[in-house]
Amino acid sequence: MAGRLRWQTGRVVAIREETPSSKTILFDVPGWPGHLAGQHVDLRLTAEDGYSAERSYSIAGPVDGERVELTVQRVPNGEVSTYLVDDLRVGDELELRGPIGGWFVWRVEELLPVLLVAGGSGVVPLMAMVRERARTGGVAPFTFVYSARSAAEVYYADELAGRARDDDGLTVSLVYTRSAPAGSHRPAGRIGQSDPDDLGWKPGAEGRVYVCGPTGFVEAVVGMMLDRGHDPSTIRTERFGPTGG
Repeated sequence: MAGRLRWQTGRVVAIREETPSSKTILFDVPGWPGHLAGQHVDLRLTAEDGYSAERSYSIAGPVDGERVELTVQRVPNGEVSTYLVDDLRVGDELELRGPIGGWFVWRVEELLPVLLVAGGSGVVPLMAMVRERARTGGVAPFTFVYSARSAAEVYYADELAGRARDDDGLTVSLVYTRSAPAGSHRPAGRIGQSDPDDLGWKPGAEGRVYVCGPTGFVEAVVGMMLDRGHDPSTIRTERFGPTGG
């Protein structure tokens, strides 16, 4: 995976809806070099008149030969995300460049416990880590706290429920900020200091923390954890803002 990155052509082989505003897109990318859980790609659209636009998207799936899986959320007035969610079809070809990033990644040989904290579409690279753990038979304990506005906006809902039930060493907690479904373990509200604590992740816990989501969400979660006495050297973050689309 080392060396200068180049643009490669990816052909869409499958599309599925995740939420009313997001879709998962599976590409076949001949010559894809492989990737690590947590990395991302650049994607480029080029119009017939030569105009092009690039955006970065996290990879949603673990390494799978020449297949690359992305989950894209439609951004209001976003020219790229709107096209990908509303207009892209199986058989279409796009340009991808990657994999990119080496800091916000998880490797199966890392055996320390892991806390994953996701806000909205920030779940995508963290889900890649969960899937990679399952694919490789990883034994590191995973605690996954996922914040979404409502049940309708939870990505990978069925898969997460199945993994929470069947994957040894994986604990999943859904936090709903606006509307909690009946039977939820807590009322609707933002992630608070007690959420990781209630799952056994208290200050002084050995391990690695990955936080991904909108900038404000990431800053709030990290600030909360630092206030609680968590070691900043254990926390890795990836954030995105409202720009582009």
